Amino acid sequence: MLAASYLIEVRKNTNLHRRRKTLNVVRNLMDSWDSILQQQKEICKGLQAKWVPVDKNSLIGFNESIFSSRQPVNGLRHPKHGQIDGWYLWSGEEMPQSDDNFFQPIHVKHLIEKRPLVLKYLGLPPGWRFQIDDSGYEDIWFDKAILDI
Repeated sequence: MLAASYLIEVRKNTNLHRRRKTLNVVRNLMDSWDSILQQQKEICKGLQAKWVPVDKNSLIGFNESIFSSRQPVNGLRHPKHGQIDGWYLWSGEEMPQSDDNFFQPIHVKHLIEKRPLVLKYLGLPPGWRFQIDDSGYEDIWFDKAILDI
């Protein structure tokens, strides 16, 4: 009976530890998201562009190449369309024009762990593009043609 009582207590403590750990992960995620939003605001302010935040639960288009070592990383933002926020991300010099399946949907929040480097640019409004690499190269510009597509 004592052993069973001990096991129940250990399970309660283990579950409590798991809940605390989950809460800490959620808290850290929120802290890091707040930091990302601040970085987005600073980039927009520096470019005199309106800050248009992307919701971390929204879908954007991406290509698996952004999770590889291919450089540079590119992003462009179309106006929001349906469930897709308008952002499209890929790595490499050119985006294939003939591949209709090049982009797949992903929730922004998954980029926090998989490719956090791009998140600080996702507050730029539609019509903006960026190109970056892991060595610190950064180019950000407005491309009116994106709005006409």
